[in-house]
Amino acid sequence: MKKVLITGAGGYIGSSVEKYISENHPGEFEFDFLSLRGDEWREKDFGGYDAVIHAAGIAHRKETKENAGEYYAVNRDLAVEVAEKAKRSGVAQFVFLSSMSVYGKNTGRITVDTVPNPKSNYGKSKLQAEEKISLLADGAFRVCILRPPMIYGKDCKGNYATLRRIALKLKIFPYVKNERSMLFIDNLSEFVRLMIVNCESGLFFPQNDEYTVTSEMVKVIAAANGRKVRLVKGFGWAVKLMGLFTGKIKKAFGTLTYDKSMSEYVEPYAIYNLAESIKRTEENV
Repeated sequence: MKKVLITGAGGYIGSSVEKYISENHPGEFEFDFLSLRGDEWREKDFGGYDAVIHAAGIAHRKETKENAGEYYAVNRDLAVEVAEKAKRSGVAQFVFLSSMSVYGKNTGRITVDTVPNPKSNYGKSKLQAEEKISLLADGAFRVCILRPPMIYGKDCKGNYATLRRIALKLKIFPYVKNERSMLFIDNLSEFVRLMIVNCESGLFFPQNDEYTVTSEMVKVIAAANGRKVRLVKGFGWAVKLMGLFTGKIKKAFGTLTYDKSMSEYVEPYAIYNLAESIKRTEENV
């Protein structure tokens, strides 16, 4: 049994990873959570842990000039400090949850040759943390960095919650042919499990096996709640026009994907397809 420490007590990703692995692979890992609020965590003994999953951070917050510094203090500096402490304590592996946001793109196809160019403080702070933490890697300290696309699942924040509200209110919705890389939280959790089991190091790009068409996702969410949404062609121009003025619309309905070859792994991890993942997300909501 591997002993794993997860930072960000109460955080969505860390809690979801622990829940999924404990329920689906009982006895494989022993988990502890660590809150990074305040200074008490610095007294925590990291000795004896096989891996640290660093899931703490600032996300889903409107960026302003006033809070810009918080992104770098938390997403970069704090992450590096935790990684340094883990290395000093003899932890074998550090798993860092970064983001697709390091590329600074709302639309397009990301390949292995795409150079990160973050535009937001969130993306910049994540990339800078990646760079600093990677320098700590050596034969005894393996650094595993994940750059997931949009994550969705039960109780998640962000665009999924917006799409859900649409699905539960409208009966007719424009059909927009787009493709987006997305990642169901349980698929991410299985990927994290494999990273730790295999003590991986390097840069990884987990995503669902299939690209998601946002309009179809709205329809599937509605169906999971016993409703019907009819997708109507010919009004995609309206959504695209709104996207010129609203970043959230553009982000949700534009095409943004990882090349699928980037996400291949020796063991399957995308256990749930779109329909199955939405059903699990909407159950007992």
